[in-house]
Amino acid sequence: MNAGRAFAFAWRVAGHLPDPVLRAVTTIGADAAWLLRGEGVRQLERNLARVRPTASRRELRRLVRAGMRSYLRYYGEAFAVRSFTPAQVAARVRTVGTDPVRADLAANRTVLMALGHLGNWDLAGAYATVHLGPVTTVAERLEPEELFQEFLEFRQGLGMTIIALDETGGGDVFRQLVRVARGGPTLLPLLADRDLTRHGVEIDLFGERARVAAGPAALAVATGAMLVPTTVYYERLSGARRRAAGSPWGIVLDFGAPVTVPTDLPRAERIVAVTQAWVDVVAAGIATHPQDWHMLQKVFIADLDPARYAASLAKAPGGAS
Repeated sequence: MNAGRAFAFAWRVAGHLPDPVLRAVTTIGADAAWLLRGEGVRQLERNLARVRPTASRRELRRLVRAGMRSYLRYYGEAFAVRSFTPAQVAARVRTVGTDPVRADLAANRTVLMALGHLGNWDLAGAYATVHLGPVTTVAERLEPEELFQEFLEFRQGLGMTIIALDETGGGDVFRQLVRVARGGPTLLPLLADRDLTRHGVEIDLFGERARVAAGPAALAVATGAMLVPTTVYYERLSGARRRAAGSPWGIVLDFGAPVTVPTDLPRAERIVAVTQAWVDVVAAGIATHPQDWHMLQKVFIADLDPARYAASLAKAPGGAS
């Protein structure tokens, strides 16, 4: 069974499973992956070692296991979310810091959101489309194409408008995002804690250099839209909310303070400064909830192949910098 068919099967089946059964399946899968220690798990361990540099080997291994359980919980929920009732979605999500967001949306303006791969961003999107405003976002074009189409149909089914992004990060995508940002009122969340194109920005992350997407900052500079660093993390539910959610787990959609865009710097330097500002806020969220950072890929410069990284910089617009 190829990846596209496997995901299609999971989306068809997961919503029919009782929540305890689905949670048990994802927990077993997470623990199996953790024990097998494939490359993704080892990379997650390297990433989390930067977040918790004083952790002992045993503490780090436990954190990685918790991280894999959070990661597979996300997939289990994503496969089942279309079967959730509106009341269940509402009960599973708690918001923090929405006042500036609601004010800009009410004023017919777009709100840019810079997110990391934290918690369950798809559940957050399903909630936001109903309770905050229309959502437009970018999705990485996956291979095989069948898998990408499954993800596209899934997110569109949650009410989101999706713009496809390939590895070149073509200017046409950015122009589409500019039009969206200037059109309002829209929430425009961008998962940006790793660079999927050759247009990324080097910043400081947990005391090391890392490369993240330039998109949120570039859009804020180009359009003047408010940029809000946003973290999404899991929390345990209890009492009436747990019963309404149909699950012991919910998420917190935490909007940070809007980032101030400097006006006294050249454009390129403004983008770097704004990127570092939102990264600092999201990094604080990761430090508080490291098990919910689903980063099984390389984001720190030290983990990249030096020759390939230099070549990618040389191919980027403007050459190496």
